[in-house]
Amino acid sequence: MQLPSRPLQALTIDIEDYFQVAAFENKIQPADWGKYPIRVDRNTYRILDIFERNQAKATFFILGWVAEKFPELIREIHQRGHEVASHGFSHIKATAQTPEDFLQDVSSTKALLEDIIGAEVTGYRAPSFSICAENEWAFACLKEAGYVYSSSTYPIKHDHYGTPYWPAEPYLRKEGLWEFPMPILTMNGRQIPIAGGGYFRLLPYWLSKALIQRYLQNNTSPYMFYFHPWEIDHEQPRIDGASFKSRFRHYVNLKRMEHKVSRLLQDFEWSTVQQVFEQYQSSHKA
Repeated sequence: MQLPSRPLQALTIDIEDYFQVAAFENKIQPADWGKYPIRVDRNTYRILDIFERNQAKATFFILGWVAEKFPELIREIHQRGHEVASHGFSHIKATAQTPEDFLQDVSSTKALLEDIIGAEVTGYRAPSFSICAENEWAFACLKEAGYVYSSSTYPIKHDHYGTPYWPAEPYLRKEGLWEFPMPILTMNGRQIPIAGGGYFRLLPYWLSKALIQRYLQNNTSPYMFYFHPWEIDHEQPRIDGASFKSRFRHYVNLKRMEHKVSRLLQDFEWSTVQQVFEQYQSSHKA
């Protein structure tokens, strides 16, 4: 009798540089990106090596802007057995685009990535999880562009994003596209974000690990973690003029992040969204 495979967790990385993040969007416009030293390529190569040492696979949601500048990096990600997925072209929130602009953005980025790696790209993540009730039309655009799944919603309340009343488990939408929300825990009636990013940098590792374990013990849907290349780069240039809240969110515990990620890779088994999603579908059919 063949034993069922051990559930895997989805490991994801949003490939964008330190000057492209939403925290600084009021200070730095895309037209000014060329003025800043680019560090996303070296940081992503570091991440690839960390993953290889820990035998972890991941999904890389990649900006088209980065792919245009570093096609060899995108091919390296693909050749090392990771999943290449789309993060749009210029990190413009989906809520800030018209349906026509959004469709062009996600279609052109998908085509660019597929041309670089010579394989189909099926996944998409909106910048800052920016698909919500006000732009639900985005799912139809993603379906039209040929995507199979999205990971663009976070069922919490947040000042930059959030769909607190939407499903917290993977589900097939009416448009024919699967949505893979970021994981949360509900404790004392509150929705607690546990998917990584700044929350993971802020909390002590033992607490993050305990929250993930609690999620896995009490949920049938897979866990998904995310972070960015700039989060392991404490030597990145500092951005002047941003608010205290934005600077705190961006810079807190950068020095500790690489070590914490390495521990996370050792404590859990990680793979791509595509593989985890296939495992999830198979288990639910069974």
